[in-house]
Amino acid sequence: MLSRSPHLAVLAESAAERLGDHESLVYGGRAYRSGPLYERATRVGAGLTRLGVAPGDRVVVLMANCPEVGLAYQGIWRAGGVVTPVMFLVSPDELGHILADSGAAVLVTSPELLPTVAGAAPAAPELRHVVVVDDTEGAVPPLPPTVTVRSFAEVEAADPGPIVPRDGADLAALLYTGGTTGRAKGVMLSHGNLYSCSRSAHSVAHDSGEDEGLNRTLIPLPLSHAYGLIVTLIGWHALEPQLAVLQRWFDPAEWLDLAQKHRVHRTTLVPSMVQMLLAQPLDGADLSELRHISCGAAPLPGEVRAEWERRVPSSRILEGYGCTESGAVIATTRPGRVRPGSVGEPLPGYDIEIRDDAGATVPVGGAGEICVRSAGVMGGYWRAPELTGRTVRDAWLHTGDIGRFDEDGFLYVVDRKKDLILRGGFNVFPRDVEDVLVTHPEVAAAGVVGRPDGRLGEEVVAFVMLRGGRDVPAEELVAYARERLAAHKYPREVRVVGQLPLTSVGKLDRKALREMSTRAR
Repeated sequence: MLSRSPHLAVLAESAAERLGDHESLVYGGRAYRSGPLYERATRVGAGLTRLGVAPGDRVVVLMANCPEVGLAYQGIWRAGGVVTPVMFLVSPDELGHILADSGAAVLVTSPELLPTVAGAAPAAPELRHVVVVDDTEGAVPPLPPTVTVRSFAEVEAADPGPIVPRDGADLAALLYTGGTTGRAKGVMLSHGNLYSCSRSAHSVAHDSGEDEGLNRTLIPLPLSHAYGLIVTLIGWHALEPQLAVLQRWFDPAEWLDLAQKHRVHRTTLVPSMVQMLLAQPLDGADLSELRHISCGAAPLPGEVRAEWERRVPSSRILEGYGCTESGAVIATTRPGRVRPGSVGEPLPGYDIEIRDDAGATVPVGGAGEICVRSAGVMGGYWRAPELTGRTVRDAWLHTGDIGRFDEDGFLYVVDRKKDLILRGGFNVFPRDVEDVLVTHPEVAAAGVVGRPDGRLGEEVVAFVMLRGGRDVPAEELVAYARERLAAHKYPREVRVVGQLPLTSVGKLDRKALREMSTRAR
């Protein structure tokens, strides 16, 4: 029977009892069964308790994707702790900020990341233990004398222990946002938050008869990201055994090989990953079992969707929308209800309103800020009550995204409110410009930002990445956009770059683009 307890460790325990022992994970060419994995998680939980992890303690998990990430999450929740996942690409300065801000006493990591940990540890006076997965090669970098290095195997050697009781309102995860507008902020998500949003996401992903038996999923997204975490939890709501094929990190050639070898039915991607896969030899690949691609985190250009579905006709891209503060999900496209350009319909239990700057609801078809109310919405930002008060008002999360509804209740994300360009008193949404530029036959991807301008306030600047080996003058691209956009929208400057800067989760890094826009050519 499916667990109704919001305690995430109880949810995992219920899934283990309900689904039995089965092949549940493939990683690095090796298959793992659910029974031994679950038993290991019970030992990790007991080992963390023995290490001193108490209810409410934050435990940082700093690793690329691997089976031990899931074991660490389960173990932390069993011990009553708070999962604090951190992207493995983090710098020592960024990690030091997260460790100090969260007050974490324990960090779980892998050997190749120990130099980053050593660089961050002096800024984290509360850090006491560093738990290392796999054997360390060579000497461990110097750490403060107050920090003890232990092996994951040592922690896992404990006898299985019980689940430490926690309430639905208790903190389960502290996820730090990317910090593209300043220092990363900790988003507080409770057991109840994460249970609710993962339950809602599961219900719409499996609400169609055609989905029965489609249980093989390829996961290239980092499990340390909010959506990767939710994908993990969604599997625990399943009514029949699931198989996850996990990539350490996204590599398009490896993705293509794994998708064919394991005949996967589903995958989770961001738009930049779709574009990189389109550069692979898809026409000769056998992806006939692939049905659904969940795609989010950034806008997906219509041209990219059309090209994918032309080359892999068995599959459909199901766009979705969410943010860390909402538990990674808000709206999604249901199988069989695809509407190109839309991110789908609200998930069950998610109320969405489109509001203007005065807080009034905007009529259908009009654009405004996307505001969300749900049991999945965060409890607030860690140690930032003023920011929390500005972001969550009267139980409504103000996302900072601009969107609109159509007459049938499908949601469209227009752009980020903070990314809006104000040129000469006129609003310019970067996505409008980007969507035009990528229709040029030689443009593979585009990113648009506003650059400070003394006369107009801001000027529109575009960065484009061309298809391999092509050469197009910037002036031609300016003229192309000018023919297709209003006079206040088209970019007066287009810069051709070899690669657009991306964040660690594959989103366009507009902060980096803004910095690039102010530099001389």
